[in-house]
Amino acid sequence: MTNDRQAWLTEGWPEFRAAAPWVMAEMVASEPDLVEPILGDRAAADVARLVVEAIRRSEPVVVSGCGTSEHAAQAIAMLLDGALRGVGWRGGLVEARQAFDAALDPRPGGLFIAVTHDGGTRATSLAAEAALASGARVALVTGNPGASLAAIADAIIVTPKHDDSWCHTVAYVSAILAGGAIAGSVLGAPIDPLPLRAFLAACVTGDGQAAAVAETLNSAAPLVIAGAGADEVTARELALKVEEGPRLPAVGRHLETLLHGHLAGNVPSTRLLLLAVDLPGRRRDARLALASQAAVRSGLAPAAVLSPAAAATPGLVTPGGRLVLPPAPESSLPALPALLGGAAALQRLTLALVDLAGVNPDLIRREEAPFREAAAICEESEDW
Repeated sequence: MTNDRQAWLTEGWPEFRAAAPWVMAEMVASEPDLVEPILGDRAAADVARLVVEAIRRSEPVVVSGCGTSEHAAQAIAMLLDGALRGVGWRGGLVEARQAFDAALDPRPGGLFIAVTHDGGTRATSLAAEAALASGARVALVTGNPGASLAAIADAIIVTPKHDDSWCHTVAYVSAILAGGAIAGSVLGAPIDPLPLRAFLAACVTGDGQAAAVAETLNSAAPLVIAGAGADEVTARELALKVEEGPRLPAVGRHLETLLHGHLAGNVPSTRLLLLAVDLPGRRRDARLALASQAAVRSGLAPAAVLSPAAAATPGLVTPGGRLVLPPAPESSLPALPALLGGAAALQRLTLALVDLAGVNPDLIRREEAPFREAAAICEESEDW
């Protein structure tokens, strides 16, 4: 390591490696081992109790975070909504919010669930403090037992493995599993971890599909990723990973939003990835097929990440290739395997694109001075 590297590679940074295997790849490989301890965490029952108490009082339940944790918060909100509907409440009672917005305009009362892997994200801390000041109780999902927010939290789930890459993967899967544990407790039926562990292990195992799809997506032109339901959450997280890891421009959209004007801004070099892991059914499948046909007609060559059922959709065209996931186990929370399978697929695609780009994903480009200085501008000031 040169003196220059020693100057910026300070304590708390990921291990800096000159070549693969990247820390990120090791994190992804470790994810199946998280399923049992997180789904079996008894602290989930404490958070579930707070959720149910707020709902019974007709008070808001907000789940919030930034970056990967924001997408995890969206996943947790979806899982909690499904669990509440499963025990007789109407849908739409749990809200996912970006932490900055939640800090500026907190919901009064209820429950605020902060998702922050390292526990130090300022916007999330400000949002939790604002929620507390507005009369809300606070729960915390974190990988850091020493997080400062623990001092104001009524319940805490500490996930067992720290994500040692800044291109976060373990952090995302851990929070989704924590959401599954909370939702299972709301249902009164804990989630069986063994089928989910086997499913996730199959999903993170490389079989060449991700590499083949990545070849068609590897371009400096923008990558547009689209999905509906849980797949929209996956699309947004994949866009973040693609920008952090292989350093390519990407955007995540809802499948239907893509078709309402956005296709007009694309050219044949634009890359398109359609996601269909969640929400099987005639209407979604028909819309997916029409979206693929419309994309081809406009000059694009869409690729897809698909469940086995979606892969059989009549009329679906994917000249950019397909990554078909293994069959998902049945679940009282159907979104849970969809979110986990989608997470594994997006992480495999990211790693495949990283290999093609020949870059280190673990420091999200902060080994380069301009990006390190830009991060310092955004993250080191508390004057906001």
